[in-house]
Amino acid sequence: MIITLAGRRIDPQDSPVAHFPLEVSPTVRTHIQTLLKEQGATALVSSAACGADLLALEAAGELGLRRRIILPFAPEKFRASSVTDRPGDWGRLFDRIIADVRRSGDLVLMDEEKEGKDAFLSTNRVILDEAQKLASPHNGGAKAAQEGHILAVIVWDGQPRGEFDLTLDFANEARARSIPVAEVLTR
Repeated sequence: MIITLAGRRIDPQDSPVAHFPLEVSPTVRTHIQTLLKEQGATALVSSAACGADLLALEAAGELGLRRRIILPFAPEKFRASSVTDRPGDWGRLFDRIIADVRRSGDLVLMDEEKEGKDAFLSTNRVILDEAQKLASPHNGGAKAAQEGHILAVIVWDGQPRGEFDLTLDFANEARARSIPVAEVLTR
C-alpha cells in the first residue's frame, strides 16, 4: 500500500483561527502513524512542509517505510518558505529527513519555474503521479488506484479554507484518479 499525504501546516504564531495548533502535533503524529500501520503501508509520498508532511515523514521513517519527497523547488528555498516560518523546531527535522531521503534517491525536485499556489498545485499532482508509479511500475498507475494499492490521506481540520485550499485540491485530484481518500483531523 502506497500512502500519499497532504495537509495543513502548523498555524502561524498569532493565527486568529486554529486550523492546526502546534500543541496538537504529537496527537496528530500518533494518528498518522496508526493509520500507516493499519493500512499496511510500504511507502509514503508527500512534500515536506512543517505540520502534516513532516509528522508523517517522521512516523514513516520510524516504521522503516520508504519515503519519497516531492519539492516544488530547491530544499533551501522550500525550508525558508514552508518549514521554518511557523512555530516549532521544524528546521532540524526537515534537514534530517531531507538528508535521509536524498541518500536513498527518493528526493524529487520539480523542474518547473512556478511560484506561489501554482507551484504547490503542481506538487499535489506530482505526489499522486509518483505514488501511482511506485504502486504499479508495470501495470500503470490508474490500474493500481483501481485495485486499492494507493490511499490518499489528508490531514486537516475538516473545513476548506475558501476558494483556494491546497488540501482540498489534493483530495479532489485523488478522487478524480479513483484513489480513495482518508482524513486525519487536526482539531
